[in-house]
Amino acid sequence: MGSSDQLPHGPLHGIKVLDLSRILAGPTCTQLLGDLGASVLKIENPKTGGDDTRQWGPPYVTDAQGNRSDLSAYFMSANRNKRSVEVDITTTAGQDTIRQLTAQADILLENFKPGGLTKYGLDHETLRAEFPHLIYGSISGYGQTGPNAHKPGYDLMAQGYGGIMSLTGEPDGRPIKVGVGIADVMCGMYACVGLLAALRHKEQTGEGQHVDIALVDAQIAWLINEGVATLNTGQNPKRRGNEHPSIVPYGLYETSDGHVILAVGNDAQFERFLSFLQLDGLAKDPRFATNPARLEHRDALADILVPAVRQHSTQDVIAAMEARKVPAGPVQTLDQVFASDQVAARDMTIEMMSEAGPVQLLGNPLKLSRTPVTYRFAPPTCGSSTGDLDGDGDPFDES
Repeated sequence: MGSSDQLPHGPLHGIKVLDLSRILAGPTCTQLLGDLGASVLKIENPKTGGDDTRQWGPPYVTDAQGNRSDLSAYFMSANRNKRSVEVDITTTAGQDTIRQLTAQADILLENFKPGGLTKYGLDHETLRAEFPHLIYGSISGYGQTGPNAHKPGYDLMAQGYGGIMSLTGEPDGRPIKVGVGIADVMCGMYACVGLLAALRHKEQTGEGQHVDIALVDAQIAWLINEGVATLNTGQNPKRRGNEHPSIVPYGLYETSDGHVILAVGNDAQFERFLSFLQLDGLAKDPRFATNPARLEHRDALADILVPAVRQHSTQDVIAAMEARKVPAGPVQTLDQVFASDQVAARDMTIEMMSEAGPVQLLGNPLKLSRTPVTYRFAPPTCGSSTGDLDGDGDPFDES
């Protein structure tokens, strides 16, 4: 929500980003830069119809006559606040166009396989020699170095190679990927942090640099406590479904009419939780009196708590836990999420008018008091701003 003390432009206003990325990791990064005020030109291949995700539907935006546009939900999720220009980088003219845009850009982001842009003279080493100010970001499956650098990378591959799938799923079930492309998204966020750090260095020195981000590296980095535990013990963690490796009780519990999430984080909360279930005596049981003891006797405690919680409705459990200051909550479907008053209060859904019609999008979670995010451009149809390359004006100019 706007207020009188907010500035009209985002904190990255005036920063120019040349986006040669596609799919999800790169576009997530550049959309975030765009939300923060940077001017982003998305380069798309006229021979292929642009970003691959334009064809990753349904659903698609359709006009009043039902004609399908190239705005799939997948594409729109990571491509607002950009303008699309078609450039064929396999041609000399296309390569010249990229160099002309690079001369004006602060940041170039690409996600070709390592070495894939060298034959076009658009790799980091070549462009650095001509444009030492340029911050050049490269996203790839395994990074620019290492024995796997030549291999292509996709989110599912990164989740498998990087270990998160081995942690996800029921204890006796198959490894399961996360329900969205989280390896891509987190890689895009790491890339954004790296580019902003490089931008800070450039502002101080005038010097650009290469920011090398790998899907697998990023996924390994957010193994967090489980990764560090394995490093220090040499033991692989077990899949625990919805349970926590270090806290009990913490997980998904069946109720009389559905499910509830309980996150009982300390012994005092455990006592208050038991009072609702009328199981107060368990708090004194040496098997359950402390969290380390509960971890050791996890199964025995579950045998008691699961049927007890099942006697109550989801809302009754949530209300009782809120009254007792014990963390609890529902498992909402997406339509329930978007209908909630919390989502409305936080502006986590927005409507924009695209070239193909009105579209509903996810809001940006960043809330900056002086330089808030802005929503200036709906996700573009492929090549809709190619005409901005003609003439003597600045193609990055958003006015």
